[in-house]
Amino acid sequence: MSLNLKQKTISGFTWSFIESIIGQGITFFVGIILARLLSPQEFGLIGMLTIFIALSQLLTDSGFSHALIRKQNCTQQDYSTVFYFNIVLGISLYILLFIAANTISIFFREPILKPLIRVIGLAIIINSFTIIQNTLLTKQINFKLQAKISVVSFFISGIISIYMAYTGWGVWSLVALTLFKYSINSVLLWFWNKWKPLWCFSKKSFVELFSFSGKLFVTQLIDALYRNLYYVIIGKYFSAAELGYYTRAEQFQSLPSVNLQGIIGRVSYPVLATMQNDTPRLRDTYKKLIRSTMLITFVLMLGMAASAKPMILSLVGEKWEPCIIYLQLLCFVGIFYPLSALNLNILYVKGRSDLALQIEIIKKMLFVPVFVLAVMWGIKIMILSMIILSLIGSFINSYWSGRLIGYSFFEQIKDITPSFLIAAAMSLVVLIEGCIIPLPAFPLFIIQLVSGALLTLGLCEGLRYKDYLYMKNIINDNFLHGAWFR
Repeated sequence: MSLNLKQKTISGFTWSFIESIIGQGITFFVGIILARLLSPQEFGLIGMLTIFIALSQLLTDSGFSHALIRKQNCTQQDYSTVFYFNIVLGISLYILLFIAANTISIFFREPILKPLIRVIGLAIIINSFTIIQNTLLTKQINFKLQAKISVVSFFISGIISIYMAYTGWGVWSLVALTLFKYSINSVLLWFWNKWKPLWCFSKKSFVELFSFSGKLFVTQLIDALYRNLYYVIIGKYFSAAELGYYTRAEQFQSLPSVNLQGIIGRVSYPVLATMQNDTPRLRDTYKKLIRSTMLITFVLMLGMAASAKPMILSLVGEKWEPCIIYLQLLCFVGIFYPLSALNLNILYVKGRSDLALQIEIIKKMLFVPVFVLAVMWGIKIMILSMIILSLIGSFINSYWSGRLIGYSFFEQIKDITPSFLIAAAMSLVVLIEGCIIPLPAFPLFIIQLVSGALLTLGLCEGLRYKDYLYMKNIINDNFLHGAWFR
């Protein structure tokens, strides 16, 4: 990797990490405050709308951002074409959602969903104006500006949402959180990023980009349907409160798993794309990436599962106690998510969006029985099935990406097993502490948090674990000399 690209990559990881830590930290604490001010039923109402908003946001992008990042020499005509397409599609999707709002409220037997979805759906249009702005910054590996904008939007929208919840706005405070976050983010992106679209739409550019993005889009659509269909099933066949418990547990679980993958994936994709024609170099870089990522993932997910009870009780209160078991089980679902997603990224880097689509279709066919189990046997059995299927999904993704770069699933498992054993030893100690230490929830959680961190560091240092030392050297070589913030 060239020095300039290496510096850009390190800077990108750093600012993406800062954005995630501060931004998600703000979201985390805002979520805790809102969970104390609002009821599980109100969180459940927003959970019912999750699939519609997620699908609409995905449809608005349609995979074009990935296509633009992957294309080596994009023109202003390319960017402008995608920009106008995104806006027209975003407005069209909002109109469809507006019309369908009444049907959705009848389906869930919740009349308040009709005005909720018509207001929160405006986020689709707002977001359609920012896709090219974000794509340009990502392609430039400029995550510093994105981090600053994201943190500001998280902070202001969080303050507004808390104020609304405190003054009795109820579920509308959660709607405001989403709308203000997207609105502020959009305004700041347009203010700081000076790109302006041309007055043109190129059919040639559209067809060329869609040849890659079309298959990618269908792949992402299938995955988004699968990930969000759980909210629909729970909302339809169980109470809004049960969906609220599941939503809260999923939000806790996704903090480490989804956000870590988001940091790594967002920065690594444009970097790995520059190596798409150099397979040995791509493989070596990817090995380091996946080993480092999974060490962090195992520690965070197993540690969270072990300390779930005191964490939930101390942070959001006893009214959320039913979500503890959901969180513990979901941690084992999320533990495989970064591995699966990073392997899928290799297919995109290699331009095999067609293969990625085929894989997603096969995997999601296997997931159909999970939904049947949810209706027949309940949410816990559904999550247990998700654990098994997430492992199968990781194997399928790893098998095909391994064939492209010569790094098989079993080689990957061999490389990450030491990290799993270190994290398992730490989590076992944390779990035992929770059983034998007779303290209230909050001090017990702090003890588990500190002891878990110290034990993990102690094991890694004592064993001179190479993946830990690799990350430590990057920090020492770059952070201490200021390279991270360039």
